[in-house]
Amino acid sequence: MTPVRVGVFGLLGSGNLGNDGSLEAVLGYLRAEHPEAVVDALCGGPEVVAARYGIPATRLHWYRGEYRTASRAGAVAAKGLGKLVDAFRTAAWVRRHDVVIVPGMGVLEATLPLRPWGFPYSLFLLCASGRLLRTRVALVGVGADAISDRPTRALVRWSARLAGYRSYRDTLSRDAMRAMGVDTSRDEVYPDLAFALPAPRTSASSGPSDPPGPVCVGVMAFHGGNDDRARAEEIHRRYLDGTTRFVRALVEDGRPVRLLTGDECDAPVVAAILDAVDSPLVTAAEAASLADLMKETAAADAVVATRYHNLVCALKAGTPTLALSYAAKSDALMERMGLGAYRHPAREVDADLLLGQFRALEQRSAELRRTLSERNQVAARQLEDQFTALSAALFPAPGDTNTHTHTHTDREAR
Repeated sequence: MTPVRVGVFGLLGSGNLGNDGSLEAVLGYLRAEHPEAVVDALCGGPEVVAARYGIPATRLHWYRGEYRTASRAGAVAAKGLGKLVDAFRTAAWVRRHDVVIVPGMGVLEATLPLRPWGFPYSLFLLCASGRLLRTRVALVGVGADAISDRPTRALVRWSARLAGYRSYRDTLSRDAMRAMGVDTSRDEVYPDLAFALPAPRTSASSGPSDPPGPVCVGVMAFHGGNDDRARAEEIHRRYLDGTTRFVRALVEDGRPVRLLTGDECDAPVVAAILDAVDSPLVTAAEAASLADLMKETAAADAVVATRYHNLVCALKAGTPTLALSYAAKSDALMERMGLGAYRHPAREVDADLLLGQFRALEQRSAELRRTLSERNQVAARQLEDQFTALSAALFPAPGDTNTHTHTHTDREAR
């Protein structure tokens, strides 16, 4: 039999650990359940993906300056030409595959600054090419949210409509797509794909007589969302000032603090906090994967984090976690994992209030670890269901004519 040709698509290998973690989870599933599949990628960082995951990879954009601001006429013209060339490049790549998977990621949301002619356009090209060329495109465990910008909303809505399979990482995402005019009656909700990654070995938390243990603080180059461009710098200053004050308060209590990031663009925030606090108790982790982040969070007594996949890693590791929440997806994740009471707005970081919430979190540490252990077991079973459903939809057995298998069961944790 001819091997199934599977493509993976997205901003992969571009420095965002959460995106790469979703890819790693899908590759693990494919290698375990469909080892005969021939896999390659169309992605943002092909060199990284090829070296790290051992699959052939092609650059997502023809124009290499896609993510640089185009101010000169030549650059603007080159970027415009690139959009036209990418339509043909994407279609040619899709044609070579039986199945294309978009692994997780917030591909149907604009909770961070996003232009319609950037990734939303690329995703639309993918899904339209799949429909035109009869290649099944699957949006697997993706994030979505309501989008106010009309061009971006239109591209996202049509991408979802043209996809052959959709599942979401929370009910918020499914509800958002329904509100944007997508028929979600056959779409299901499962935990984030990163919960399918192997869990690290957890460290015992500090006992009553032990000295206070380390705290992981996950930081982010946070400037608000797509609708906050006019006050982005004000939001960033407030976030950085409040987070720095919180880290300084932990140090004054004698707590070792480990700073975490989730994207290469977060490095200046780490540097600013290290410079402002200037204490040997504050160090920065150099994580290259979600597995590295999980190890860091597993070794901590508690975690305070902003980036969505920093939260995922801490919760997967079973460590009591407080979210500096910047979007509804963070709130939904914390509720799913039983820690909905431990959230603080990233747009309005109040160091004193945050410190009080953190101390309340630590007082319930043992109880919260038990809760997380139970919720992680549920998430593992739900993701087994996700991969079973995906196999039925994309890899039908010989003679099976139902290539779009969905059930109506919502497998969200109650």
